[in-house]
Amino acid sequence: MVRQINMELYVGHLKIRYIQSTRKEKKLILDEFCETSGYDRKYVIKLFKKHKKHKQAPKGKQGRKKTYDPALILAPLKEIWFATDQMCGRRLKSALPLWLPFYESSGGLNELVKQQLLTISSATIDRLLIPSRIKFPKRMCGTKPGSLLKKHIPIKTDQWNESRPGFFEADTVAHCGTTLMGDFVWSLTFTDICTGWTENRAVWGKGSLGVLEAIKDIEQRLAFPILGFDSDNGDEFLNWHMVRYFQNREAPVQFTRSRPYHSDDNAHVEQKNWTHVRQIFGYSRIENRAVLELMNDVYRNECALLHNYFYPTIKLQDKERVNAKIIKRFEKTPKTPYQRVMESEHIDQEAKDKLTSIFKTLNPFELKKSLELKLKNIFAQLDLQLRGRNVAI
Repeated sequence: MVRQINMELYVGHLKIRYIQSTRKEKKLILDEFCETSGYDRKYVIKLFKKHKKHKQAPKGKQGRKKTYDPALILAPLKEIWFATDQMCGRRLKSALPLWLPFYESSGGLNELVKQQLLTISSATIDRLLIPSRIKFPKRMCGTKPGSLLKKHIPIKTDQWNESRPGFFEADTVAHCGTTLMGDFVWSLTFTDICTGWTENRAVWGKGSLGVLEAIKDIEQRLAFPILGFDSDNGDEFLNWHMVRYFQNREAPVQFTRSRPYHSDDNAHVEQKNWTHVRQIFGYSRIENRAVLELMNDVYRNECALLHNYFYPTIKLQDKERVNAKIIKRFEKTPKTPYQRVMESEHIDQEAKDKLTSIFKTLNPFELKKSLELKLKNIFAQLDLQLRGRNVAI
């Protein structure tokens, strides 16, 4: 008992010397105690730290004072987060300055909350939204290879000029439910590599003429011409109609395809299939031809305006291989496709002025509300068709 008390006094005495000593002196103290007691060096360091924490723990709560009050900023942050289709913190930080003026105009946002939302970091946003995050199911693939024109359409072996708008990637998404049998609606996704500007159209089936008409409709609404077109190996793209459309013009479009079974070759458009199609129409089977034009109305208006004007995206700047590891570097500040178009020197001022005039008339919260009403109408018709079929059975 006496030996244990003496050891505690000895440790307490060395602890005081230890915390007041330099690095070199601490080494000598550790050497002295280890030689005297026979303890392991790492154990002695833990013993000093434990003794220090036990004897000199300060009263009250420790840690840095919180800068942001979740009770104040969580409600508007969650509302904007849901309105932007659950963006990550980094994209949401860039979207907040675009959405806050419209949220503020509806009332209920004081100057302190506004300032905190404008200065909040992306890491804090992610931390505050952890309880609200949800998981999404996987997607299906309905691409069937088209081998007829593989020799006529080259595989893309060189990289697009990503500094100039006009080089597009295209892909289709099947609204087939759990089976690819029968006829149903497909969605065409059309993405510019440089700006991220994306347009979508719904087509009945996956026939080459229907896809071509959708591409023509998209081209009429673009602010810049198509310079290059890259797709996967699906037969909806590899056909003579598409070849003639892109080649028989004054300035032929460079038409290329990706490698078979390499979806990463079309990574720019593949990532849009989720944000621009699946998050809106989900994975349900859509085989009611009556909703086709309703879907295109959503794609041409609310979907295109929200994603191109108010949804920032993160763009890859460069990547390099270091030994067996690939290091990717992304731009620090996410931007919307509209912002990238306005910064481009390859787009004439008349086209920029036209886009600016459109942007000044938009309210993202009204667009989101209109989108929800239109989707409610579309899914109501799909449910009505399904009920009618069940009654017939």
